[in-house]
Amino acid sequence: MNIGGASGASGVSQRMIRHYEKIGLVPSAVRRDSGYRDYSDADVHCLRFIANAHDLGFPIEEIQKLLDLWSDRARASSEVKALAEARAADLGRKADALNAMREALMGLAKSCDGNNRPECPILTHLAS
Repeated sequence: MNIGGASGASGVSQRMIRHYEKIGLVPSAVRRDSGYRDYSDADVHCLRFIANAHDLGFPIEEIQKLLDLWSDRARASSEVKALAEARAADLGRKADALNAMREALMGLAKSCDGNNRPECPILTHLAS
């Protein structure tokens, strides 16, 4: 199938498929005589794997490790679990930081009357 078909079947944009090929995350697709890329079902399966890992917050470097582990039938599942637990812990730290920012913004918003007057404690806080 062409890149448009692979994109539709995998949920990965054509732009990202080209990017993944460029950085070596996936091998370059076979080219037809016409020069168009030709993707197999296995290629689409790999792209779906990447999309799912990306949706779970894995960065490219860790997705490469997961792909390597996925293709290694002699691997220990403990390696995969360790990557997942580390990613979950990192996401937890980020969630805590985002929640703290949200709480700070909500506190600032509550301190502002939101009327037609120019005084604004939000701006005062940002300027301090």
